[in-house]
Amino acid sequence: MSAEDTAGRATGTADSPAARLQALFEGHRLTPTQRRIAHSMVRRAADVPFLSSVELAELAGVSQPSVTRFAVALGFDGYPALRRHLREVAPAEQSVDAVARNEYQQAVEAEIENLRHLADLLADPRPVRKAGRLLAASRPLPVLGLRAAASQAYGFAYFAAKVHPDVRLLHEGGTMIHDRIDAAVRAGASTLLCFALPRHPREVVDTLGYAKEAGLSVVTVADSAFAPVAKVSDLLLPAAVGTGLAFDTACAPMLLGRVLLEAMCDHLPEAQARLEEFDARAAARGLFVE
Repeated sequence: MSAEDTAGRATGTADSPAARLQALFEGHRLTPTQRRIAHSMVRRAADVPFLSSVELAELAGVSQPSVTRFAVALGFDGYPALRRHLREVAPAEQSVDAVARNEYQQAVEAEIENLRHLADLLADPRPVRKAGRLLAASRPLPVLGLRAAASQAYGFAYFAAKVHPDVRLLHEGGTMIHDRIDAAVRAGASTLLCFALPRHPREVVDTLGYAKEAGLSVVTVADSAFAPVAKVSDLLLPAAVGTGLAFDTACAPMLLGRVLLEAMCDHLPEAQARLEEFDARAAARGLFVE
């Protein structure tokens, strides 16, 4: 199943502007530049019907002719026809007090919208449930996250280790990472979980390709179904990041990681017993302040 198929099924029951855009892109073979445009459109779904081709090009960091070619690739005569279509199917709604909000409030509002989009995606729980089965069955379970995604991988691995018998965190790159994947495969691993956030390190794409060649299924949490890691993922679950501040914010990817933990626990019969055992030991050690 491709990343686009996964995203399309996940958004099939949703009616948000972002979900309608995802559905529009589904089934089209897009170039990396066109995926960048699509990603930018999804992140600014409510505004896109009112952007000129020049404004969209600036938003995506591409040339204006690239925007025109993108529209043609989707089956339209040009960008004006694409924009007209978007206005017809997704009329814009003015956000209340948008102009009055300062930059910090706007960043928070953008993250709230990202979470709403994630809720729409989860209206179809099948991709997450499938991921939960794959993660639970992999013994050991390697969890990859480099650079900006390292904290997401660490957080998942920290909690997963309380219920999964063998979690192996891969959060430092370099020449040893392939060795650690080989060791996990020899020990019986069947699936690798990856957190991939922008800017996407080339090493992550290369590592996922190596993992697939080694026989692992790759489940990826990424900022978009059009992220560079899509081509080396068997199951991609998108969760947008916020871009309103100097550094991206990743509330939706973090929450999706917790959702995956829940789905994994549903397929680990011993999960509750392991949690109760941990709580008993923590109490005996006085580990936490009450």
